[in-house]
Amino acid sequence: MKDIEKHISDLYDIFVKIGSAEDCKALLEDLCTYKEVEQMAQRAYAAKLIMEGKTYNEIIAETDISSTTLSRVSKAVTHGSGGYTKFISVRGRTE
Repeated sequence: MKDIEKHISDLYDIFVKIGSAEDCKALLEDLCTYKEVEQMAQRAYAAKLIMEGKTYNEIIAETDISSTTLSRVSKAVTHGSGGYTKFISVRGRTE
C-alpha cells in the first residue's frame, strides 16, 4: 500500500476525534471484525491484570489468552510506549 505511514497517521487522527464510548464502539464495529475487537479487549484486560500483579498462570486461567500473546502484552506494559499504563486504570495506582 502506498503511503502507509500517512494512512496510519490518518487513523490516529480518527481515534483522537472519538468523543464517547458509544462513538468508539461504532467506529470499531465498522473498522474491525468482532473477533479483532474481542482480542484487543482481551489484551487490554490482560495488561490490567499484569499491572495488578497477577501471575501469568492466573491471567491465562482468567482470560484464556495464549502465553505468546501474554508475553507480548507484558513486554508492552513494562517496556512499551506507555499506552497501557496511561489509559488503563488499576486500583491503588496513582499517576
